[in-house]
Amino acid sequence: MTLSTLSRSIEGSVAIVTGAASGMGRATAHLFADEKARVACVDINPEALGVVVDEITADGGEARAYAVDLSDGEAIKQLIADVARDFGGIDILVNNAGIGAGSPIDADDYESIWDKALSVLLTAHVRMVRAALPHLRGAANPRIVNIASTEGWGASPGVSPYTAAKTGVIGLTRSLAVELGPEAITVNCICPGPIRTGMTSNIAEEHKTIFAKRRVALRRYAEPEEVAHGTLSLVLPAAQYITGVALPVDGGLTIRNA
Repeated sequence: MTLSTLSRSIEGSVAIVTGAASGMGRATAHLFADEKARVACVDINPEALGVVVDEITADGGEARAYAVDLSDGEAIKQLIADVARDFGGIDILVNNAGIGAGSPIDADDYESIWDKALSVLLTAHVRMVRAALPHLRGAANPRIVNIASTEGWGASPGVSPYTAAKTGVIGLTRSLAVELGPEAITVNCICPGPIRTGMTSNIAEEHKTIFAKRRVALRRYAEPEEVAHGTLSLVLPAAQYITGVALPVDGGLTIRNA
């Protein structure tokens, strides 16, 4: 006799992963393909995106590349239409695409950085959800996962555009979870801590080590795949009663006082 009735397989599901050409997005695209999902890989960098899709297909997975600037609202509408046409529907949306957006508040170019940060890190999430919603409503196990940050709970000096946008992602996630809950569409977000990605590649290893030992319970930076597994856990069919969650994948950064 078995008590298990809920599936932990995303085989055959159509998943959109933005920011799929590098870092956490690349790891997520690979992991989902390994789990037999059909993956629409989205990024602004067509060359790097092509490499990722080639890697996935060489391993026997199914993926297509879509080179899109997510700050362009009309391009997002076309992207969703193309994915739905090419794959026959949409089951999972992972809003992962991100940019670094640091600037002192009194910098001359602050407002342009602010506008770009909000456009890519928050408004694009809204546009992706709005465009994908008619297709998600037709899915058996519709899932939305937004990638926020531990910056959405705390703050670092000189990066207020990024912090404001990531705080907004957490709020957006919670609000949409309540709004879309009656339709059984779950909406969650991941809050990564210190991860080895392109955004942190300019930090010297010595400084990474010092920071991790001082702030992170596990005393190290994470690899992108570790974040991808957190995302996978939230899109499983069995995760049907988890919504509105902001899941820290931060090695204990947000719980450590000293």
